[in-house]
Amino acid sequence: MAKIYPYLKADLVTFLDVPDRDQALRSLVDVAAKNGKISDTEAFFQALIEREKIVSTGIGMAVAIPHAKLAGYEDFFIVIGILAKGVNWNAMDGSPVRMIFMIGGPDDKQTEYLQLLSALTVAIKDEEKRKALLVEKSPEKIVELFKAY
Repeated sequence: MAKIYPYLKADLVTFLDVPDRDQALRSLVDVAAKNGKISDTEAFFQALIEREKIVSTGIGMAVAIPHAKLAGYEDFFIVIGILAKGVNWNAMDGSPVRMIFMIGGPDDKQTEYLQLLSALTVAIKDEEKRKALLVEKSPEKIVELFKAY
């Protein structure tokens, strides 16, 4: 089982105060680009939007896991966005999203991707961890919350 902790970096944690899903996604893409994870921000953003059209990545519990897998990427990365207030994401349970875990990476490593997604899902099912994420103000401490995963 893949661990998510090695994919997490304090530089890839951001705190957002945005009005909607698309602005949140755009902000996360910008953070990834600023940290050298994405070269073509528009292509990546469009891939995220296309994925949302298929089915919302709002999985419930105030969490969304948008993702895009594109050719030309070597490794996966995860950008964490913590929202000041919830935004509508058409989540399965209808709840607004406050925590976003954007996964990006290669389109030819499906097994690794599914293991990452599974490990992330296990980590965020922990209600105490979700509560801690929403009150924590330090990117380093947010990453530390996932040390066991």
